[in-house]
Order: sequence, then C-alpha cells, then structure tokens
Amino acid sequence: MRLGIIGLPQTGKTTIFNAVTRGDIPTGISAGRVQVNTAVVDVPDPRVDKLSAMFNPKKTIYAKITYVDIAGLDGSAGKSGISGSLLNQLTQMDGFIHVLRCFEDDNVPHQEGSVDPVRDLHMMDSEFIINDLIFLERKLERLADERRKGAGRDKASIDRDIQLFEKMQTALNEEIPLRDMGMSDDEIASLSGFGFLTLKPVMLLLNLAEGKSAPKIEYPHQHSLVVDLQGKLEMDMAKLPPEDAEMFMEEYGIEELSLNRMIKYSYDLLWQHSFFTVGPDECRAWTVRNGALAPEAAGVIHTDLQKGFIRAEVVAYDDLIAFGGMNEVKAKGKLRLEGKEYVVKDGDILNIRFNI
Repeated sequence: MRLGIIGLPQTGKTTIFNAVTRGDIPTGISAGRVQVNTAVVDVPDPRVDKLSAMFNPKKTIYAKITYVDIAGLDGSAGKSGISGSLLNQLTQMDGFIHVLRCFEDDNVPHQEGSVDPVRDLHMMDSEFIINDLIFLERKLERLADERRKGAGRDKASIDRDIQLFEKMQTALNEEIPLRDMGMSDDEIASLSGFGFLTLKPVMLLLNLAEGKSAPKIEYPHQHSLVVDLQGKLEMDMAKLPPEDAEMFMEEYGIEELSLNRMIKYSYDLLWQHSFFTVGPDECRAWTVRNGALAPEAAGVIHTDLQKGFIRAEVVAYDDLIAFGGMNEVKAKGKLRLEGKEYVVKDGDILNIRFNI
C-alpha cells in the first residue's frame, strides 16, 4: 500500500506526514519545488502480538504502509499537464491523501491570498482531470493510428479500447473523475498500467488549527473519504514520549493518535484487510484487497504459491484465540480446507498447500 500526501503549497502536507509517520522532516518547502519524502510504517495490530506470544517465532513481522509526501503541485499545470518527474511520482501511488488547509496563520501566507478549502479542492481536482484528459487525447490519437495501419492487434480489440477511452474522455470533459464512472473490474484491470490520477482513491484530510472544528465539505465521489486532523498539534505529540503524549491526548480530548487513525482510514480507502501466516519461524501479517480469493492471497506471500495453489488451510483468528492453539482448533473441527473460490476474510490464518 502506497499513499501519496498531496495538496497546494503551505497546506501542511509535511506536517501531516510527520504526524502520521513520527518523522522530523523540515516544513515550509517553497512553492513549485518538486520534493519527495518517503516513510514506511508498521501497521499496529494487537492480533499479531497475540499470535507472536502464542507461537514464539524467530521473527514477528507487521504489515506495512508507505506514505509519500509529494511537494510540487501548485495548480498551475494548465493545458501542458503535470511535469514528468512529478507525474512519475503521482502515478506510482495506490491512492492520495489530499491535504486541505483549514487553518489561518499570518506567518504562512496562502498562495491564493486567503484560506478556502473548497476552492483549493476544485483547483487540485481540475488539475488531475486536465492531466488525464491530455493523456487520453494522446492515447486516442495513437489508437486511431494503430487501427489505420492495421498492424499488430486485431481491429476488434483496438475498437474496444477506443470505445472505453472515449467514454472516459466524455466523463472527464463533464468534470467527472474516472473513479465515478462505475467501470467493471475487467475495465479497471485493463487500465492499471496507465496511472490515471482521477481513477485513484482519494482521502480528503482537513488540516485544522488547534481546537478548531472542521468545516462541512461535501465530496460525493466514489472511493473517497473525508477526515479531519489537527495537524500541528498531532505532529508535536508524535514527537513526545508515550507517557507525555498520553497526557496531552487526555487534555485535548484526542482518543487516538493520528498514526493509528490514518492507518485505519488508509485500509478503508484502498479496500484492504489483513490475513496472517504463523509458525515457529515467523508470524506475519499480510495485506490483501477486500474480496480477494485464496490464490490471490497466496500470491501476496509468494508468486509460486499462487501458481501452484491446491488448497488453503484456514483458521479464523477468533477461533484460534478462543481455543488456545492449533491442536485444539483441529480437535474442535475449526480448521477448514478451502479451494480456489474461497474469499479470504479479515483475520484469517492461512497455510497454503501448493505444488509447482
């Protein structure tokens, strides 16, 4: 899972990055400068801790999320599109955390002269729509040329691509992001290598001043979330020792630090959940999309397991904890053999049988 933290200059992107990763990156990067900060964070999961205590493995490995602080977007790409180096970073993301500035600070001027999160949201969405339109226009030109020359693929396949891209072009011209088109899973899979920006899930993060409430912002798009965070306060608390942070959380009425909350939001945004593998060598959490079948989960562990998949031995986490061990689970008939059509559930413990 790889999420890009984006937004206009001086919105607090790096502040949010530091808050959710416990980083210490200097804030205040100049407008228009492309700079990227990356952090890989462990996903706190008490289930992993309990499994590790039960099996006492040599290694305990948590699932991980990569957060990327991407500076350089300023709403000025216009008809030329987003620059190559910046676009290359954006297309690698599985989704975006779009930071909207909702705080006033005379020492941090807004590039537009005032704080208006709705305006800023429209600027960024428009920039992504324009960029996708530019790509589509070029792609349709190449497809028309390919069809005219008659070399390579059959015309029926080319025509299907043209039809899909023209539908996408119509939607974008109506300022409809591609994730709102209701495309089929096959259509989305066929587009996975293109990196369309408006196809990616978006979390709007309202960056608030200390003690301020969030403005009401409607964002009725598919695969989207709207959350709020007191960015500066959360960043300061992330730097404190745990006992001091707990005291400040109680004082400010914060029930959970931003890192844990953002991880939960990230999983929801990208439709992901965790399954586990256990044993004397390793207890490990893995991340897979909601609705994934057992062979796909096996492929997350190793591609050979997916290629040679036969069966999955499956135990529900709650059953394992309730009965106290694998032998007890087997004795109670709670260990199941599942085939290729089994949908992996959150908290499943898998052992893959394969032959290759």
